[in-house]
Amino acid sequence: MAGYNRKSTPKVKNGQVCKKNNWKRTPTYWNTPQDIPMLDKERPGKGYRHLLRRNDLVSFISILPDWEELSKGLDAVLLAPGSGDTDGWYNECGIVAICAWERELWREADPSWYEEHKGLLKRLNVPCAEVSGWVECRFTEATARAYQLVHVFLHELGHHHDRISTQYQLECARGESYADNYALQYEKVIWDRYEEVFGLV
Repeated sequence: MAGYNRKSTPKVKNGQVCKKNNWKRTPTYWNTPQDIPMLDKERPGKGYRHLLRRNDLVSFISILPDWEELSKGLDAVLLAPGSGDTDGWYNECGIVAICAWERELWREADPSWYEEHKGLLKRLNVPCAEVSGWVECRFTEATARAYQLVHVFLHELGHHHDRISTQYQLECARGESYADNYALQYEKVIWDRYEEVFGLV
């Protein structure tokens, strides 16, 4: 094999050593404001699966009456890995996440959680029964999908609305109660349209 001289040092310009590689950060929705929200999907994680697809998000967004206003400052809607602690989250950089669902559709819920959500569960036709001090919520794929869109997604959008409607738009000042009320308000407004677009649950 013929020998050759390889350049191993970067250029020097105006007495400064130039960086050998491109050190600029690749623009993503994590570090760069977006003109329109990105729809992204990550791996669901072990023991979880994504019930929602990007098309479901697009269809659901189409029935939200204030989406044009609400999407301001929103950089991404993310189908995120599952978590035992939460169904979704909001990052004040402008990212709304809906977490993947457990592979087993049925959930054992704390009685206090059930009391807080029983109106929604009834509307979604989710059968529930008390089992050994827990409430067993017998979701199907359709009802779990509806719960993620009509409740989880709207709740996290409520946090975003909280932030963008404050004076400096830096934080969600009014907390969980504001997001809960926002979700409940919108759930009532869009429920008929949800059934038209996604079918009866």
